[in-house]
Amino acid sequence: METYTMLQTAAALFGAAALGGLLMAGMRVSGTPRPPTWLAMGHGLLAAAGLTLLIYAAATAGVPRNAQIAMVLFVIAAAGGAAMNLFYHWKLLPLPMPLLVLHALLAVAGFVLLLLTLYGSGRG
Repeated sequence: METYTMLQTAAALFGAAALGGLLMAGMRVSGTPRPPTWLAMGHGLLAAAGLTLLIYAAATAGVPRNAQIAMVLFVIAAAGGAAMNLFYHWKLLPLPMPLLVLHALLAVAGFVLLLLTLYGSGRG
């Protein structure tokens, strides 16, 4: 698979994960302590698939610098998502807003950098 195709596919997976993330964030802001498990798991699965593909592309074909930075941001965001899942969601505790916001900001920054890599002026 070509590098550009892998990055496009990863971006599509992250985009789908982002839709679930927006829905879950909206639920949390509106007072729901945690999202339904199926939604949280689907969000994590899509994001993990995107991250796995991005890491594979970086390791096998090499990716531009912005995509490398996006990958690091996504790894950190994934750690935050896993922490929210393991330490809060599965214990039926409300998701902490500061961690949720940090997770979202890191993921959005990574997504924007990935999109800039694909479609921005710095496309490489």
